[in-house]
Amino acid sequence: MTSSEKILKNAFAAAVAVADPKLIVPECLQQIFLPGQEPKGRCLVVGAGKASAAMASALESYAAIHWPQVLLEGLVITRYGHYSPTRHIQIIEAGHPVPDQAGMDGAKAIFDLVNDLKQGDVMIALISGGGSSLLTLPQAGITMEDMRQTTEALLRSGAPIEEMNIVRKHLSAILGGNLARLAIAKGVRVEALLISDVTGDSPANIGSGPCAADYSTYQDALDLLHQYYLGEGVIPASVLDHLRRGCVGEIVETLKEQDLQFAQVNNHVIATAYKSLEAAAEYVGRLGYEVVMLGDTITGEAQRVGIEQADLVKKAIADGRLKKKPLAFISGGECTVTLPTGIRGRGGRCSEFLLSFFNATHDILNISALAADTDGIDGSEKNAGAWFSPELRAAAQVQCLVAEQYLVQHNSYGFFAQLDALVETGPTLTNVNDFRIILVNSE
Repeated sequence: MTSSEKILKNAFAAAVAVADPKLIVPECLQQIFLPGQEPKGRCLVVGAGKASAAMASALESYAAIHWPQVLLEGLVITRYGHYSPTRHIQIIEAGHPVPDQAGMDGAKAIFDLVNDLKQGDVMIALISGGGSSLLTLPQAGITMEDMRQTTEALLRSGAPIEEMNIVRKHLSAILGGNLARLAIAKGVRVEALLISDVTGDSPANIGSGPCAADYSTYQDALDLLHQYYLGEGVIPASVLDHLRRGCVGEIVETLKEQDLQFAQVNNHVIATAYKSLEAAAEYVGRLGYEVVMLGDTITGEAQRVGIEQADLVKKAIADGRLKKKPLAFISGGECTVTLPTGIRGRGGRCSEFLLSFFNATHDILNISALAADTDGIDGSEKNAGAWFSPELRAAAQVQCLVAEQYLVQHNSYGFFAQLDALVETGPTLTNVNDFRIILVNSE
């Protein structure tokens, strides 16, 4: 392993480690439930997301030591391959990003469990990125196939995830605060632990906010479909009819702030992308790099973002910043990849960003970079992302790999696979959005 490869991969590992549920869930529970204030009566644990099973395992371990008299029960839904062992909390694996029947059945079971709670009971919700798809429980009149078609159309449109979720909230019996609404009606205390994978870290956006007040409306959802030309013939008629009925007040809106005025509902964001970026920055800073933090809110088409970050690096070099220290550019956020008609594509937004950046920095010989999804899965394949170094750039030239050709086909996976430059971690059992690091060393 070259020194550049080691630094890149260690920085990514540091970013993932700081969001490990085994560390952050116990810390939060200790703050919420002070000694003598542990849950009384029934304690139901529900949740969904790529990190939810690991969060459930961490909660059980904490409870076994600190709440030995509390009987835990519940159910969380996670993505296939993201299972974590539990004794009392049932784990269901389901489809993501396109929902499937397993997810719907699990969401229905969660709905029924919450509906059976009584005043004085406690509900702990474990929510992380991916929850929007995994907690798919359509409202009356909408089928699972309708939800699947709508999700697939939104994914193809290139709509940012926050906009996709505005639509999904208004089709769901659980998202958009509807799970908390159900618990509030029962007089239940709700404590939601959230691992954020969204820019801004708003509880309303993390897993589409099943326990948070929602700022969006039915009209917003309908307007977004129109914005992306998703109308009749693309979106099922039942979905469009539901949204239109909501616009005229025939269906109750998602949970709003006024609905929480006298409720016992708290949302705790326990891990964020920025904290992970800071952990990586601390690591490379100790190695002598000057860190340029670009923030955790970078969005847009992955190829365009790759070009923009290449321009930032070139400007820093032109300004003479390398004369002082080597540079490390670190960023997070969630880009998008819009596939043209007829292009299948292979890879994900992280690998596509990296290939675009690789292509845009072909004249810079002293540069290395890595881009990977902190959940361990980037897009359509099983890699977390990819990386490159000056040595790999030379290898690409020897193999006559032309980055532009792979960019046109949106085949970033194929490009980096031929260089043996994929980042493969398997599911990390957490998720705080995408991670990008660029190292520029002195020549």
